[in-house]
Amino acid sequence: MTEHDHAVVTAPGALPLIGHAGTFQRDPARFLASLSRHGDLVRIKMGPMRVLVVCHPALLDEMLVRDKIFDRTGPLFQRARDVVGNGVATCPHAEHRRQRRLVQPAFHKTRMPGYAAIASRQIAEHTAAWRAGQPMDVIAELNRLTCAVVARTLFSTEMDAGELARVVTDIQTVLDGLTRSAMTPPRLEHLPIVGIRGFLAARDRLRQGTLRLVSDYRRAGGDRGDLLSMLLMAGDAADGRLSDEEVCDQVLTFTMAGTETLANTMAWALHRLSRHPEVERRLHEEVDAVLDGRVATFDDLDRLEYTGQVIAETLRLHSPAFLFLRRVSTDAELGGAPVATGDTVLWSPHTIHYRPDLFPDPERFDPDRWAGDMRKTLPRGAYVPFGGGPRKCVGEYFALTEGTMALASIVARWRLRPTTDRPVRGVFRATLRPHALHLIPEPRARSSVRNQLGA
Repeated sequence: MTEHDHAVVTAPGALPLIGHAGTFQRDPARFLASLSRHGDLVRIKMGPMRVLVVCHPALLDEMLVRDKIFDRTGPLFQRARDVVGNGVATCPHAEHRRQRRLVQPAFHKTRMPGYAAIASRQIAEHTAAWRAGQPMDVIAELNRLTCAVVARTLFSTEMDAGELARVVTDIQTVLDGLTRSAMTPPRLEHLPIVGIRGFLAARDRLRQGTLRLVSDYRRAGGDRGDLLSMLLMAGDAADGRLSDEEVCDQVLTFTMAGTETLANTMAWALHRLSRHPEVERRLHEEVDAVLDGRVATFDDLDRLEYTGQVIAETLRLHSPAFLFLRRVSTDAELGGAPVATGDTVLWSPHTIHYRPDLFPDPERFDPDRWAGDMRKTLPRGAYVPFGGGPRKCVGEYFALTEGTMALASIVARWRLRPTTDRPVRGVFRATLRPHALHLIPEPRARSSVRNQLGA
């Protein structure tokens, strides 16, 4: 081996038959974060399956760039395709380039001010309805908010409160059941197994409703200024147009990704703020100076610097897009180590974001890590909440825009206090979400400390 080669080591603690599956299920985030202590390429056993985990930023970047060899295939991606179809996030390498070119214009920066205006209205409406002093199921509430933003951004068609509630419930059911469904053999999924039937019914309702809406839009024609209009108009002589089925796939992909992942990020951020009063105080000073009690807009983003740092640190510690599997399509090497056709490779932001050589005292919540030019000093592959390489999340800028605006607007009006001192743990469904997180919203007066941000 050369000095740049990386040996494959096996993680300790595997049990007969189940391997590391029990340890993973008890605390998936901590288990994955611990693997980099053993090496840069770590072999684990999940029941009968042997999985190679990438724990070094350079190797992760190498793998993500080589997406033809390390492809999005396997049972979890196949089940995801059963839900959202063959969209830009789930399609294999052979189809990705065309899809990416077709959907990219919908997320162009010139469209963001319009999307942000929609987000501002929804943030104002939803947070104004919170009841002071009443414990709040944070994930449920933020899922309603992010689903409303996504729905209004995707479709100019208005949803009434009942319809929106049904969509949110179906999305939650599908995301809860996705991982369980991936472990259920297809021949068994139509049996009356607890959870599977509800998952299938919710999946079918979401897909059928989206297809009807796409068909209605196609017949009406024109640009309504929303994402669905952009998807229907996208295309050229080389790539053609997206069919109704393909547009439906993209819409479902963006709905799932834009609801659950952002709601989780916001929930983790509010949880962290409730336990870190000094960070909360500094955030209050910034939003009071910039917003002066109003809801954030797109024009405020450049001045919400510390808010952005809180979001960045939350994504480091609690990346909701938590675990990804790739299937090796041909015999190759990764960091000098051989990988064979059909091998399964796993990567997770947690194996990288908790490395002390990249982020000193990695378990500490410290938004000041992201002050100044911090991001420019990190090596490629060191900070990957939105992935990397050709498959990096197409909606990254949209998500950061909405997340920053939502967090600033919430803390400008509310303080959220914990209902218990017990630690909040993450649970892995399709994403990593805080389990049973309840916070109490309390109205707050704007701080008297003003700084030059608001001058």
